[in-house]
Amino acid sequence: MADFMSGLRLSSSGMTAQRMRMNTISSNIANVNTTRTPEGGPYRRKDIVFEAMPDAKNFGEILGVNSPEEQLQRVQVTDVQSDLKPPLLKYEPDHPDANQDGYVAYPNINMMEEMTNMIQATRAYEANVSALQSAKDMALSSLEIGR
Repeated sequence: MADFMSGLRLSSSGMTAQRMRMNTISSNIANVNTTRTPEGGPYRRKDIVFEAMPDAKNFGEILGVNSPEEQLQRVQVTDVQSDLKPPLLKYEPDHPDANQDGYVAYPNINMMEEMTNMIQATRAYEANVSALQSAKDMALSSLEIGR
């Protein structure tokens, strides 16, 4: 059975993960026209990798769980991966980054996809805020009962 603090930890882990996802998506959108990076070549689209991790504060709590169904899972960002899709080539012979054939390599970023991902991340963040607020409201209500 989950306690008040577990609920707060789970919701906050979701909020942290979605905030990192929104930052990454914002970076993708901001660099949609970046043709030159310090690594060389155009900007590569980035994506966040999430992983479910057991929600336990210490080793004793991990051992104390009786069944896998009782073990709560929190989300954690484990990696930021660069997209391996080839860049988009556009014919712009006057561009300073054009190759010998006059083509410029632009990041392979779909703005529609990025905006959809941003809406999903925002909604997931808002859901975690609501869960956190509900846990707080329940705790305050239980304190009112004791009066």
